[in-house]
Amino acid sequence: MEQIISLLEKENCSCVIKNQEIRTFHRQGVIDLYELLKQEPDFLKNASIADKIVGKAAATLMVLGGVKELYTYTISDLAFNVLKDADVAISYGQKVPVILNRTQQDLCPLEKLCSEQDSKERTLQVIEHFINGLNINKK
Repeated sequence: MEQIISLLEKENCSCVIKNQEIRTFHRQGVIDLYELLKQEPDFLKNASIADKIVGKAAATLMVLGGVKELYTYTISDLAFNVLKDADVAISYGQKVPVILNRTQQDLCPLEKLCSEQDSKERTLQVIEHFINGLNINKK
């Protein structure tokens, strides 16, 4: 874990994942985790992750992918519970009630959308809908 935590800081990544190899990611939000889950699910299985901020959406993607351990600077209460229930080893800098958006004026959109979902499958559907909406808006 120390190696990927160090990379997270040095490379200014959003996320670093170690499995058979170490990969760094730089996009904001959960898009990298989502794409890995959909395109390379084996890479997440039993992986170690260092991430800057983890809300319920990211935690759900990690659990669905079979991640074994996580270090994060900041984790929400909802994310902590999702990971704890799945027996993922968690270490963190701070635990907060919720993840705020980038302007710190409201909840993170995905934290808001996912907070009321009671299953990982339904949470994944919400994440997919959100990401597909972002992709449509970029065209």
